[in-house]
Amino acid sequence: MAKACIVGEKHLILGFKGIGFEIVAVAEPEDLAEELFMLSRRSDIGLILVTESIAAEAPGVVEEFRTRSDVILTVVPMYEDSPRTGYNEMRKAIERSMGIDLFKKEEEETSEQE
Repeated sequence: MAKACIVGEKHLILGFKGIGFEIVAVAEPEDLAEELFMLSRRSDIGLILVTESIAAEAPGVVEEFRTRSDVILTVVPMYEDSPRTGYNEMRKAIERSMGIDLFKKEEEETSEQE
């Protein structure tokens, strides 16, 4: 069975260990490319989550990884006031693969409340 892994700032990702994720702490954005390269060489990894904050500081690294690897990589927002790039990315991927926008209703409700 493929393993899931999360890469990012240690204080943000520790909780994922409790639900079975392997954690890879990255303190500097420059280290993200190296860690993703190491993970891509492992045949037991099937899913990688990257914290939105570290991915935003290393533009291009996530896209380059996706073009070179078959491992699923998703950027995940880690706090409420995040720029939501990870959320929007997941939304588009689900819409592309399933043909429907699962989050449309939630988005409309959020807009109405503001």
